[in-house]
Amino acid sequence: MSDTEQVLDVRNEPPFRRHELIFRTYQALQPGEGFLLVNDHDPKPLYYQFSAEHAGEFTWDYVETGPDVWRVRIGRTAP
Repeated sequence: MSDTEQVLDVRNEPPFRRHELIFRTYQALQPGEGFLLVNDHDPKPLYYQFSAEHAGEFTWDYVETGPDVWRVRIGRTAP
């Protein structure tokens, strides 16, 4: 993680807003860019949603896997 890496911490967001914020952040990325998602649970359902809607267009790398905090680096690849 660099000093300038964008971090999106959704732990204090209401659950119904989280996916909206995450996908808005993803959509704003240029190819080759990414952000670090910080969550209070394993965002595996989000991974499945990305796979369904953006197959082959994103990267997903766990940086920390709980038990209290999950960090996932999500990137946008070239279409």
